[in-house]
Parts: sequence; C-alpha cells; structure tokens
Amino acid sequence: MDQDQARKIALSLPSRGTRPHGPSRFPVRNKIFATLRPNDLAMVKLSLPDQAALLQMHPKAFSLNAWSHQGATDVHLKHIDVALFRRLVETAWKRVAPKKLVTVYEGRAASRPTKD
Repeated sequence: MDQDQARKIALSLPSRGTRPHGPSRFPVRNKIFATLRPNDLAMVKLSLPDQAALLQMHPKAFSLNAWSHQGATDVHLKHIDVALFRRLVETAWKRVAPKKLVTVYEGRAASRPTKD
C-alpha cells in the first residue's frame, strides 16, 4: 500500500478536528490517531498489548518509535495490506475519539449494507 491510500483511509473517518495539524497528521477532536511520514511510514496509536502482538507477528511491517510507550506504532506501508491498515486506523481512531462519537460511527457502520 502507499501513502495516498493511507491518507484516504485516515480522511474517511469523521470529525478530524478543529485546529490545523498539517496534511500528514490526522486528529479527532484535536487528538492525533495517525500520521504519515516520509519513506512510506505511518504511525497509528494503539493499545500496548495490540502493539506488542503486531510487533511479534509482523516484525517487517511494524516498529517502535520515541512515543511507542504511549502506543504510537510505526507502520511500514510497503509491508502491510490495505484491509489491515484500515482496521488499525479505525482502532486508533476509536482509542482517541470521544465515546459518543464512536457510538454514532459504529451505528452508521452497522447500518451499511455489506458487500457479498
């Protein structure tokens, strides 16, 4: 996957924020849940148990950074598929979004027709 695909996925989530964070940072209510960096690298904010599991299962796709003690997990886009990245970005978004907004988002997602 590439940065354009990653950007589209992050931008697809509701209520990105009110303050400018730059074109490569994706906030919800001014809390960043994902970023894009040079060299096909992204960051998603995950729980520490999720982070540890991903690092163990896919060491080429995930790595740590200076903020990893808070769940910031680097994603090497060349080593991950679009579906997994979408799930991780949604998970990161849900970690930082207000609970009420998550409930509304999940209700909308549940009411969408599924693709067979």
